[in-house]
Amino acid sequence: MYEKLTPPTTGSKITYKEGKPIVPDDPIIPFIRGDGTGVDIWPATEKVIDAAIAAAYGDKRKINWFKVYAGDEACDLYGTYQYLPDDTLKAIEEYGIAIKGPLTTPIGGGIRSLNVALRQIFTLYACVRPCRYYPGTPSPHKSPEKLDVIVYRENTEDIYLGIEWREGTEIGQKLIKYLNDELIPATPEHGKKRIPLDAGIGVKPISKKGSQRLVRRAMEHALRLPKAKQMVTLVHKGNIMKYTEGAFRDWGYELATTEFRDVCVTERESWILSNKEANPNISIEDNARKVEPGYDALTPDKKKEACDEVKSVLEAIWHSHGEGKWKDKIMVNDRIADSIFQQIQTRPDEYSILATMNLNGDYLSDAAAAVVGGLGMGPGANIGDTCAIFEATHGTAPKHAGLDRINPGSVILSGVMMLEYMGWQEAADLIKKGLGNAIANRQVTYDLARLMEPPVDPPLKCSEFAQAIIDHFGD
Repeated sequence: MYEKLTPPTTGSKITYKEGKPIVPDDPIIPFIRGDGTGVDIWPATEKVIDAAIAAAYGDKRKINWFKVYAGDEACDLYGTYQYLPDDTLKAIEEYGIAIKGPLTTPIGGGIRSLNVALRQIFTLYACVRPCRYYPGTPSPHKSPEKLDVIVYRENTEDIYLGIEWREGTEIGQKLIKYLNDELIPATPEHGKKRIPLDAGIGVKPISKKGSQRLVRRAMEHALRLPKAKQMVTLVHKGNIMKYTEGAFRDWGYELATTEFRDVCVTERESWILSNKEANPNISIEDNARKVEPGYDALTPDKKKEACDEVKSVLEAIWHSHGEGKWKDKIMVNDRIADSIFQQIQTRPDEYSILATMNLNGDYLSDAAAAVVGGLGMGPGANIGDTCAIFEATHGTAPKHAGLDRINPGSVILSGVMMLEYMGWQEAADLIKKGLGNAIANRQVTYDLARLMEPPVDPPLKCSEFAQAIIDHFGD
């Protein structure tokens, strides 16, 4: 079946049912070491994961690791430009879960990004990036412990689909002329807008299916959280991009209030319900006046629309959500993207799950990671209905490769996410405990050591940090 790979002789395959993994006690899991510092951080990660499983379950559970290849290491084995060989794709598809270190951006070969390619090939539509603070981690933020969010980023659409044309190309110019001469004039709301002929041009597809399956995952995750954290915020620029990002917001609300109607309430619904709770005799119009800023300045049609919204909410959910019952539901709201970048710093404890599109999610997850200590401590997962890949979120840092000094925290915490996804929570908790205790005891790699007060000298090596995590399992 494989050209150059030999699967483990022991172990079982992970299967899926209705989008959920069915995990045996001895799963075979492919791993990609990664380029650059992958040579250091993967052995450290494997050691920590194996130790946690042994500590939690003894000999009852075990991962059978299956080495597969991507990036520069794949080119060395399979030939020039073979950054993502068929062997690797077959193995990931067959075994259902994989974990990987950082991968280089290919030079030539027709692949823009190996990470993006893997997400698109396996339809890993949900990129999940938890951002939480481990006490003692140096941070530029005054109160990093207040931020505890999970970014759900749609992984397969938006401008990351990569459909674009360079300035001056024949097809690019044809498209611009077609838009300028045919489509824009036929759409009155675009007025006299024109696209310059010397522009590069790309498309930004946002679909209902893609948006709603992402929000569904976010809502399902919210149900697993403590009540105080059961919130989902739809992040968008729908005030400007009404038919793409605005549609994402609308489709998200639609999904939440249909599939999750009994267990969720929107922010606006909560205002309407609480207004009636505070004043049972409040009129529909006075309720609308409290909900809609500037109600008295609205046109008659807009006033009617606001009143109809109030009436509809009360008729539909007062019996199930009124009298304070909405306070035990998942809160679903939305925020403009530029606003949320401010609010994760100024009001971080008001948010829990942030669901957004591809580009926004890329920016937002890295910005949130910076608050709690940087990408060196930022895990990531890419999840679909029949496959999941867990990964380091930082780059390859080739100048540090082979020096045993880089922080393996990102891929170790991605391993934690993998264990949680598999249902092996006890092992995941041991790693989180060990990591937190190592940091609290100032046993850290150079990137954290130099920022601590006072700086830690000497810092731990990558391999030593892994051992410190293991040593703190029992604390």
